[in-house]
Amino acid sequence: MTEKEKTMSTFEHARPARRRALAEARGTARSPHSSRQGSRGRGLLAILADLLLWTTAAAGVLFAVLAVLTMLLGFRVMLFATGSMEPTIPTGSAALVAPVDAAQVRVGDVVTVDRGEGNLPVTHRVVAVESADGPNERLLTLRGDANDENDPSPYEVDEVGRVIVSVPGVASTIAALGEPSMLVPLGAAASGFVVWGLWPRKREGSERR
Repeated sequence: MTEKEKTMSTFEHARPARRRALAEARGTARSPHSSRQGSRGRGLLAILADLLLWTTAAAGVLFAVLAVLTMLLGFRVMLFATGSMEPTIPTGSAALVAPVDAAQVRVGDVVTVDRGEGNLPVTHRVVAVESADGPNERLLTLRGDANDENDPSPYEVDEVGRVIVSVPGVASTIAALGEPSMLVPLGAAASGFVVWGLWPRKREGSERR
């Protein structure tokens, strides 16, 4: 074999290896773009996970606060199935009601009055306050904002619930959660999820590095 033939043979044997090297180089050149796409996808998932985490955290805090207010401080959550207080409190709203002495009630307050066993409480606006027999008792005349007339008769009470805040459209959701005693386990579950979500984890990129 001549020197020229030897050189050509060596070149022919080296060609497949060069092709493989070029193919690998092209793949390496494309990998940063693929890596950026993967990072972008992971970034979107991280944003969605953070959004879910903060939503759950807010729900957990809300449930915990409601549990403390209702079970320890005597607050109540009233659900409005009728429109007697529209437009101030629309049908389907929920209101947080704080217990107050009747002597602290003023005209214009929206209060909840218990009407005895077998009757649902009424939540209307106070239009008149009069003294009653006891020093801490008051006669309250109430009227719903949507009503043309006062309630049939004044309510003699020593304590009522005063509406602190109302939220429209959430009555059905709160009713589905059940009794106020459900707020504690729901709050605990939400808090557990928050702790799990915030627990330190090694990042995938750090492990690869």
